[in-house]
Amino acid sequence: MQGDIHFISGLPRAGSTLLSAILRQNPRFRAGMTGPMGSLVDAMLRSMSMSNETSIFITDAQRKALLQGVFSSYYSDVPKGDVVFDTNRNWCTRLPLLTELFPRAKVICCVRDVPWILDSIERLIRKNKFQPSGIFNFEPGGTVYSRVDGLAAPNGMVGFAWNALREAFCGEETSCLMALTYETLTSRPQQAIAAVYDFIGETPFAHDFDNIEFDAEEFDRRLGTPGLHKVGRRVEAQGRKSVLPGDLWRKYENDAFWRDPARNPNKVRVV
Repeated sequence: MQGDIHFISGLPRAGSTLLSAILRQNPRFRAGMTGPMGSLVDAMLRSMSMSNETSIFITDAQRKALLQGVFSSYYSDVPKGDVVFDTNRNWCTRLPLLTELFPRAKVICCVRDVPWILDSIERLIRKNKFQPSGIFNFEPGGTVYSRVDGLAAPNGMVGFAWNALREAFCGEETSCLMALTYETLTSRPQQAIAAVYDFIGETPFAHDFDNIEFDAEEFDRRLGTPGLHKVGRRVEAQGRKSVLPGDLWRKYENDAFWRDPARNPNKVRVV
């Protein structure tokens, strides 16, 4: 790639779209919502595995070059000296691969208290009362309990990302990892963005936290979840009462492992 690349990963509904919307104010930065690179990498790895009988002719050096080539092709319009932030929750499970492909790359993991993530998704479902969501395979039935169980399952939208984040925190590549809390990003955005610039080694830029713009209206409409990636104009923390029943809240209220030094053995930086 002509430009540098870093990655945004972590938990859903934890500020990754907001972070991208802020970063893209810098004319040297390219950032957005979750893109296709994660699934493209997985598809290529599968195609180059022994499930393909002709893969015997592909060396690991060629696999590496081919994967780098996919990134280079997709971001071929990024000028030299600019910076790409590619977003995907899968990246937390791919740290050994990413550090081999891009040794200078950093991974910023957006995190948030799990009950508030579940609350945020449930609010979207209730708000879009006339449109079943693709998050739940467009099924209109169910209860808040069945929806939360599905989200928190090992392969669910939240459960998979949470397990991937735990894997990243306990892996051998944590020097490239930083956790950015939703609370800091929304209540102290200047501090949060300064930490990001420091972590990736870039010169600070004067961001305007009162004029943020991002909305993937068509994408969200097709997913049956309008507002999923809509970012408010101003960065601010919004207090509210949870719509989750108390027993569901209590079930997940201790899952913010990044706050517990005993559960952060490699001392990943948490902002």
